[in-house]
Amino acid sequence: MRVDSYRLLWLVLGMFVMVAAVYSWRVYSAPPIDEAPLDSPAWEGKLVYQRYNCVACHQLYGLGGYMGPDLTNVMGRRDEAVVRAIIRYGTPRMPAMGLTDAETAAVIAFLKQVNRSGTFPVRAPQRVGWGMYDVKPYDP
Repeated sequence: MRVDSYRLLWLVLGMFVMVAAVYSWRVYSAPPIDEAPLDSPAWEGKLVYQRYNCVACHQLYGLGGYMGPDLTNVMGRRDEAVVRAIIRYGTPRMPAMGLTDAETAAVIAFLKQVNRSGTFPVRAPQRVGWGMYDVKPYDP
């Protein structure tokens, strides 16, 4: 009788390991979630954004530093020439980083792509029907 209980234990344990292995393989071999693809200038802008460590002071989608403003929708709120001048020459709180014209244009392309991809912050959802909510973007 004791041998049968050990066999049952090993059978259950083996099944558990097999299920865990199949689950892990399925989760970690799944294709990545589709993101909005970055075109070439926007990709270069993302690399410039990372190279100059802009995230140390600025946020995208509410994630990042708190010294500077969130840049998620800056291209929708400001004129491109104003954003270009701030990036190029800085402000009293933001130093001029010494970006070239090409790097500045790339960062602008990246910020335009980010602006098209979403909004931050979102307002509290308004209930419009049973089980339906309307979420409007934040508009200061």
